[in-house]
Amino acid sequence: MENESNRITKQVFSFLFPGSPRVNSLLGTFYISSIPNFILYFVPPDIQPSSLNSLVSFAVGGLLGDVFLHLLPHSFLGENNDDEVHFVQVEERKNVVIGSAIFVGLSLFFVIDKLMRVANGGEGEHSHAHDMKEYKHEHRQHDDMGKTTATKDNSSIIRQRTSANKVMNEEKNETSKQQSNSIKLSAYLNLIADATHNFTDGLAMAASFYSSPSIGATTTVAVFFHEIPHEIGVYAILIQSGFTKRRAMLSQFITAIGAFLGTLAGIAIEEYSRGVHDSNNNTKDMVDINASEGIFGTGVVLSDLVIPFTAGGFLYIATVGVIPELLEINGELSRKIRLKQAMTEFLAMFIGISMMAVIAWNEGV
Repeated sequence: MENESNRITKQVFSFLFPGSPRVNSLLGTFYISSIPNFILYFVPPDIQPSSLNSLVSFAVGGLLGDVFLHLLPHSFLGENNDDEVHFVQVEERKNVVIGSAIFVGLSLFFVIDKLMRVANGGEGEHSHAHDMKEYKHEHRQHDDMGKTTATKDNSSIIRQRTSANKVMNEEKNETSKQQSNSIKLSAYLNLIADATHNFTDGLAMAASFYSSPSIGATTTVAVFFHEIPHEIGVYAILIQSGFTKRRAMLSQFITAIGAFLGTLAGIAIEEYSRGVHDSNNNTKDMVDINASEGIFGTGVVLSDLVIPFTAGGFLYIATVGVIPELLEINGELSRKIRLKQAMTEFLAMFIGISMMAVIAWNEGV
């Protein structure tokens, strides 16, 4: 049964990624960039936060599963291909260099996130469900204001205070205009952050497929399921900022260019560092044991750092950018509903990481 499952998994991955590492990297980037954006066409702008939270939980499980079951093991131990004997060179300084790359990846995402928050006046850039709550809350406020105004217009009191109301309305309009400008700035900053995020996804695609077909396939799966709630979250911000549905979707497609730029940059790094000139070669040669040729006198070359760098970035996205949102509690719901939603999120996260574990087990990672 296990061999049958392994065979089916390999057939599916072989069908989706039939080419060289270069071609497969671009295919993987196309999958993670196009399909989630096409899904946006069928997503209503007022999607329930509980549904989005479940998607986010599943995505977190997939990301963490990819980090701990694929990227980190590969960073330190390399990839074992088929049933061949696999030798691992034990080198303490090599582990220090790789560990530093993980930290640099996490830190760089922290710096980018921090700068975006500073530029945006302290508002976060990774919000998914939280942005949907603000979107729905704002519309409820506008509806309530409309009802209140209609009621007061029918009363004699409001007619006696027309001049006072004009002053108040002018102040409200000025405040609303400032808030609108802030929201539009938030939307454009989120698009910049999204393009940067997509660029690192592209780097991950290239590094993963140059490591091995199985690492590339599993990373594609993890990034794909993370991109769906991520793109929905950004989409909600754009709609909230006054974008039409067509303009919001077009903006999402434009930011997807960042993923392809990241993939091309990753391919260039891999080709330059490893000297891979044969486009039909789907496997990597063993790294030369001559440590003096590597970084800081170790056996690590530049392309070896892309995978741990990506792992650090994914760790930040999952643990700092997304999980804090899942910890937020909607006080308007009853305790029973909140508990049910929490159990749903736990289950979704478990399914996400279990899916990556099954793939890793069958692929022998």
